[in-house]
Amino acid sequence: MKKKIFILLSVVLILLIGVAVWYHVPIDLMNLDPNEVMEIVVFNGNSGNTAHIEEKEQIQYIIDNLNDVEVKRSKLSVGYAGYRFKITIYLSDGNEADGWNHFIINSDDTIRKDPFFYSVTKGKIDYSYIESIVE
Repeated sequence: MKKKIFILLSVVLILLIGVAVWYHVPIDLMNLDPNEVMEIVVFNGNSGNTAHIEEKEQIQYIIDNLNDVEVKRSKLSVGYAGYRFKITIYLSDGNEADGWNHFIINSDDTIRKDPFFYSVTKGKIDYSYIESIVE
C-alpha cells in the first residue's frame, strides 16, 4: 500500500514539475520566412480600423522583428476582453500561417494568444511601427 502511494505521489510530482517547466520556458514568437508572407492584416481594437499590409518592405520588417522576439507565458487570458492590435498572417499560398497566428499585441512587451498572456523575454516588438501603419 505504501509503495502505491509513493508511486502515485512521485507521478504527480513529476507532472507538476513538467507543467511548471512548460509554463515558464521561453519560446520563439515565430519563425517565419518573410518571403513566404503575402499579407499581414492588423485590426485596431481601439479604433476599429483594419490595415492590410502587402508591401514587401513592411512585411519584411514586421516579420523580421517578430522572428527576433522570445516570449514566455505570464498569466491566463481567460475572461479578458479588449485589445489593441489583432494580427493575422497570410502566406503566399493563400492560407493562414500556422502556429502564431491570430494573436494580439497589447504593447511592446505583452502579447495575448488565448488562453495566455505572454511577456517578451528577448527582443522587443516594434509596437510604434505597427501603430504608425494602422493609424
